[in-house]
Amino acid sequence: MALKPLRPCRKPGCPNLTRDGWCPEHRPKKAARTESAEWRWMYRTKVWLEELRPGQLLREPFCRECAALGLRVRATVVDHVTPHRGDWALFVDKSNLQSLCERHHNRKTATEMAERKQKQRKN
Repeated sequence: MALKPLRPCRKPGCPNLTRDGWCPEHRPKKAARTESAEWRWMYRTKVWLEELRPGQLLREPFCRECAALGLRVRATVVDHVTPHRGDWALFVDKSNLQSLCERHHNRKTATEMAERKQKQRKN
């Protein structure tokens, strides 16, 4: 089996030759696993995929935030009002669910993450 030809490292200005794009010195580091990786499995469970998510979208088919602004925008995301952070009871609590459009969900999530990072920096 033939080997790949040697090529310059992808790092601009690096003279090292490599077969896999990056020399050992400039190879990108693997990102650290986020806290959420520990509970991502919850979104692949039968209770979420077949019961909670579809049920919430049937009960509340329009975005809650858009409705507060007088708009009727179809909801595509089921969001936890209070972030569950891996707490199963909070995850399956139907009163903790709300339907949002993707725009409002992304904005809410980004705000929560920024606030959490800010709290971590202060501590």
